[in-house]
Amino acid sequence: MTFDPKYGETLLTDEEKAALTDEARALLGEPIRKADLYDLEQQVQNLVADDFIEQVLASALTIDELLTDHFVRELHRRLYAPIWTWGGRQRWRETNIGVAPEQITAAFRNSLDDLRFRWEQGDTFTARELGISTHASLVHIHPFVDGNGRTTRLLADLVFLAAQGEGDVQAYDWDFDRDAYFGLLQDYDGTLDPSALIAFVRVVELGEQE
Repeated sequence: MTFDPKYGETLLTDEEKAALTDEARALLGEPIRKADLYDLEQQVQNLVADDFIEQVLASALTIDELLTDHFVRELHRRLYAPIWTWGGRQRWRETNIGVAPEQITAAFRNSLDDLRFRWEQGDTFTARELGISTHASLVHIHPFVDGNGRTTRLLADLVFLAAQGEGDVQAYDWDFDRDAYFGLLQDYDGTLDPSALIAFVRVVELGEQE
């Protein structure tokens, strides 16, 4: 997914700059444009994704390990702690999306436990369905201050990869219409049915993502 070019030229607010780590501010310099911040976040994501994908392909990370709140918190920390002071931290404020802050811990764990249990039953999910269901379920909870979408899309990639058998390996293609995607996430909030989102997100052979 890409962002509007006008967004990229926008400068960070004082509140946003205050949440940056000292290391990130030193790297970004002044003034800090959202485009430069996005590029830095993308660089970190690429490194983290490569590391975890390698572990999954080597069978060093399994579905049982990926579908735990401990791993998801670590994934968020790896993606965001180098840049943001809130990296890896659970949301503590009420927002207009997600569950109430006091419900996050239980909802987070229960959702992952349920996904893992249903996968272990062997007749509920395909690999493709499991990854997108994981993404939708956690975005619905909105456990982190920010970065919920990016974190859970990468988690979906890892889960999808780990759940596939031998042979050709597929990956999700996240290059799509953002408005349609967000509309489907909003629909999920009301129905908790991920089938439309599963159908919307294309799959390609690993390495063929645009």
